[in-house]
Amino acid sequence: MVAQQDEFETIANAAMIESLLNTLIESGGVSLCLATADARPEPIVLMEQHLAQTLVMDLSSVDYLLRHLQSGAAFYLRGQAQGKVIKTPLLQLTETRQAGGRFLCCSDYPATLDVLQRRESFRAELRMGMHVPARLGVGDNAVEGELCDLSQDGCQLELPLAASGLLSEASDPLELAFTFPNGSSFEVLANARHQKADAEKHLLRVGFRFTGCSAEQERQIWYFVCEIERESARYQEEQQGERQPSPLFARPSNRKGAKELLGRRDIQRYATPMARRLVKVAAYLDAQLLSLQQGSDIDGRQLSRYADRVLDFHEEDREALLFASRCLFPEPLVVRHGIAVAIYLLDFVGGSMPRELRKAIVASGLIHDLGKALVPQVLFKAPRFEAGHREAVSEHVQLLLGRLNSCQWLSAGIVQAVVGGINERLDGSGYPAGLSGADLSELAKASAIVDVVEAMRRDRSDRPAKTVQQIYRHLLQHPHQFDMRWIKRYIEHFKVLPVGSLARFSSQQQGWILRLDTKGNPTEVLLTSQVEAPMRDNVGEVVSNNVTERLGRCLSEVAVST
Repeated sequence: MVAQQDEFETIANAAMIESLLNTLIESGGVSLCLATADARPEPIVLMEQHLAQTLVMDLSSVDYLLRHLQSGAAFYLRGQAQGKVIKTPLLQLTETRQAGGRFLCCSDYPATLDVLQRRESFRAELRMGMHVPARLGVGDNAVEGELCDLSQDGCQLELPLAASGLLSEASDPLELAFTFPNGSSFEVLANARHQKADAEKHLLRVGFRFTGCSAEQERQIWYFVCEIERESARYQEEQQGERQPSPLFARPSNRKGAKELLGRRDIQRYATPMARRLVKVAAYLDAQLLSLQQGSDIDGRQLSRYADRVLDFHEEDREALLFASRCLFPEPLVVRHGIAVAIYLLDFVGGSMPRELRKAIVASGLIHDLGKALVPQVLFKAPRFEAGHREAVSEHVQLLLGRLNSCQWLSAGIVQAVVGGINERLDGSGYPAGLSGADLSELAKASAIVDVVEAMRRDRSDRPAKTVQQIYRHLLQHPHQFDMRWIKRYIEHFKVLPVGSLARFSSQQQGWILRLDTKGNPTEVLLTSQVEAPMRDNVGEVVSNNVTERLGRCLSEVAVST
């Protein structure tokens, strides 16, 4: 399976190649390098893989190399995946097509990959949702924690800060036990090697080295490592068919009330490559909701990471990202609403702003509604929304602002405008402070419009989803609440039939608008026969260019809750 080659190992196992390539696709970025002595790595986007057939890349950033590549020039791809440096053998382009101003290219599929990493340093990391409880110590002198990663030599655990006493007093190896979701358990002796405190989360991250393992224990550990990697690959799945789950992470069918693990999303279901990458942002927000309910603050480091990811997606392909925000229907409403507000607000007002300000806008948009996890959930299930309900719900803003202690990098002004001002109205009828007119910043006024448009495009208990035209009409009829200048700017920017609208054409066909020209005419449409949120199993072919010739005139928009 693995043959030594200088410092690299050459992998020929198809499943391992698929897993590593999927990790590169998840990050979206790799480097392309021509097979010449003076060539330098050029950043591109690896989009999809079709097993044993082809790789799909976006080479728009290196369009000046296309003529050379199309004439048969050999190249290789290089990137980082699962803690390894990955390099393909020499490849050649097999197809190039232009879509929406971007160059999508195919190459032959690599039969092998070169991997730089020693096996003994390999650690299998548990991804979000792969929950494996761990116990350290014996009897009353034991603490409960969670497994973070596992290698042949040791592991890393998250433990409560109270575990520091147990660790400082231990002179002999401690008993350590894991229990996997299917009920399988494993016990081993281990010595603590290093620890790091996270005061904000009230946790310790502790690295352990196993000691005195028998041959059978070593065999079991290696099995666990491989199964963790196998399960992790299901989370990374972007383009291929559904993998079989690891039996270690299959919950027994007789567990009453057992819920699906957080993060166990069938990413394959999502309609586009960008949507399948955006799901990682949704998974972070979903986990952050649970953390807030359990008393934690917003994780500033993670928020920074995922705000950067959204910015990168936007710079890569803004229209693909706008549409992807319509493709997250399986996610919780508060999550997909936050993602949509962040993306549309960035696209609306970001313009030529410095990156740090755009990042703050994205971050504030992502989390602006998460405080709703901190108010009684029964309020959202009430058949009628009364004044008392509204007052209680409005507390979510201040509750969230009180959980931003680890987000010092965020601009306070932008947080106040987006999180604090998105629900305010010009006439003072909004919340939480009842601000009006001149008391509201321009960003707060713009945020309010983005928020209302996104909210009205989705079903609510007291009304169905609205078309964009109906929403525009509502805004224009309420100049006392919404700034007329920003309404007109919004319509001019996103057009009468924005990207992400389901349109019905004179040919009696219907499809999702993927791209528009400068006049607002569709230039790329994803056909569908269903009036429901776009998922991979309910959409058809993409019609590019000559849309009017193929589909006829656009007659109307169809309201769909996305």
